[in-house]
Amino acid sequence: MSDAVPPILQFGTSRFLQAHVDLFVSQALDRGTALGGITVVQTTNSLESAARVAAFNTRDGYDVRVRGRLNGTTLDTTLRCHAVHAALQADADWARVRALAVGDVQVIVSNTGDRGYAADDRDSAALLGDGAAAPHGFPAKLVVLLHDRWRHGSLAPLSIYPCELISRNGDTLRDLVVALAIQWELPAPFVGYLRTHCIWANSLVDRIVSEPLQPAGAVAEPYALWAVERQAGLVLPCTHEAIVLTDDLPSFERRKLFLLNLGHSVLAERWLLDQRRPDETVLEAMNDSSMRQTLELVWADEVLPVFDALGQGAEALAYLIELRERLQNPFLAHRLSDIAKDHALKKQRRFAPVLALASELGLALEQPWLRAAVAGPSGTARPAPVPKSASP
Repeated sequence: MSDAVPPILQFGTSRFLQAHVDLFVSQALDRGTALGGITVVQTTNSLESAARVAAFNTRDGYDVRVRGRLNGTTLDTTLRCHAVHAALQADADWARVRALAVGDVQVIVSNTGDRGYAADDRDSAALLGDGAAAPHGFPAKLVVLLHDRWRHGSLAPLSIYPCELISRNGDTLRDLVVALAIQWELPAPFVGYLRTHCIWANSLVDRIVSEPLQPAGAVAEPYALWAVERQAGLVLPCTHEAIVLTDDLPSFERRKLFLLNLGHSVLAERWLLDQRRPDETVLEAMNDSSMRQTLELVWADEVLPVFDALGQGAEALAYLIELRERLQNPFLAHRLSDIAKDHALKKQRRFAPVLALASELGLALEQPWLRAAVAGPSGTARPAPVPKSASP
């Protein structure tokens, strides 16, 4: 393995990144179609993350076990990922992280969790000084690293890929970093550098990574997608069949939200309504005729007509065919109790936009199940009649 400085800097050591971005880069390295290896930066202080960092630094690689259904066939195979060439801990190794960012890094990837974009009042411009401690918040970390890069006159291309499940995640992260730079009263040319020289990629990640392997590695489904919005100057970490450059990222986001995420929450609503077994899984629900009937009806009569009105019905049906296989993965122990966490908030994020878009398009859809679910507290939508147009 080469000792050259890896051109990809990744914030986060999650099992998702291990089985998604890192695995793509590893496979592309084997084909000679990747920029190079990855340096991962652990942003938390958990013992589990520390164990992963130690495992990464052995440079032996780790396993990704791919298990599930693909095109009607059951797949269970193990892949070896060797893209991670070094691992650092943000607090302990911040000086090294800063030195890397000033160097040959061309791509920054992140997946920092639900609270990753939260500001921290302890962070300030004092952290820009040489030898300063690592900022607490991720946006503040980026301000410091990008300011170092700008201050040293680096004009090397830099593309930043947030993988957090936030709509327009690149734009969102850019705006947070710019706002922080302005709050810290940093020079206007640096703010301009953030806005125009750095390329902030809007993207959507889609893969169910069900469980970790210890000390590093993960179990993932066969399906994988990284949809990236095309823009001038964008540097890809690699080329890979799961990476799709698109001029219409909202369509990818809509399919995932309205079919996969909504489908999960429909099952969770029924699970709450019927007070079903606490450890029931998605697979068990998909094999239960009553639960499956409700889900198929909602998809067929309350969601798919919205895609038809957008002229995207064929694409939605194709996604749904793949999705049914994914939800019936015989190896996936995805509990409905986990999906039902923060269920009231998820209903507003997953059900309400379908109703709003149907209204905006002027569709004469009753959408009784979704309306009842949104209007009432968790577990108040009633099962609907057998769908006329559903096709399991």
